[in-house]
Amino acid sequence: MSMLSELEGDYAGSVISMQQKKETEIKIENLSMVYQDKNGGKPVTALKNVNLDIRQGEFISLLGPSGCGKTTLLRLIADLLQPTEGRISVSGQTPREVRLQKKYGIVFQNPVLYDWRTVRRNVCMPMEIMGMEKADRTAQVTKMLELVGLLNFGKHYPYELSGGMQQRVGIARALAIDPEILLMDEPFSALDEFTREKLHIDLLDIWTKTEKTVVFVTHNISEAVFLSDRVVVLSPHPGRVSAVIDIDIPRPRNMESKQTQKFYDYITKIRNSFEGV
Repeated sequence: MSMLSELEGDYAGSVISMQQKKETEIKIENLSMVYQDKNGGKPVTALKNVNLDIRQGEFISLLGPSGCGKTTLLRLIADLLQPTEGRISVSGQTPREVRLQKKYGIVFQNPVLYDWRTVRRNVCMPMEIMGMEKADRTAQVTKMLELVGLLNFGKHYPYELSGGMQQRVGIARALAIDPEILLMDEPFSALDEFTREKLHIDLLDIWTKTEKTVVFVTHNISEAVFLSDRVVVLSPHPGRVSAVIDIDIPRPRNMESKQTQKFYDYITKIRNSFEGV
């Protein structure tokens, strides 16, 4: 094969890859969620008539103030809640079918690590539950800890790690089963600004290497702009989509990306898109 043919083949492959990345993976249609008050009070509408398509391989942020329903929406996608109205499909399947196939990885605000298990054994836990062979588990744990930069901390316990390191263990554990979709619920909100900025870079590096679809919940506008391909702005009372904004900032992104006029313009645009706050 000539060099020109090889280049043409690489280009064709990259075009196909980009096309595949644009396919809709998660489809949300006319979704509403009403919480009934068990004490006879007035029902609370957490989400109303939400419509959204999330593309394969996309990094998308659900952004909004407290009470706008962003965590509820994430939990509906994850099959941790059932909607009052509407439907969600994931590659043509229900969220439950996808969850049972172990295609979700979930990272919560608190990493929820077990203090009596080492870092390696915390990351290994979901694979133990799945019944994976020990040799396969060992190899995957090593791979995940290398991915998140904690290979030398495998024998440590969670209480020996900083908050940022603990959260990286949580990310490694979520990725250990090789999910297709990574769901993240305000994973950095409890961290200091310096640690958060470092983890932003780390997360984007992990996302680039793994090519997972990421749905990221945050109330931090700057965080959403820096990380995302698109930002879904949710406004409360009731929770609804106010805007979906494409973030056209070149990748790979770094700290200098936050100093550009375009970055500040996106922050202003998003801040002005909230309704009823």
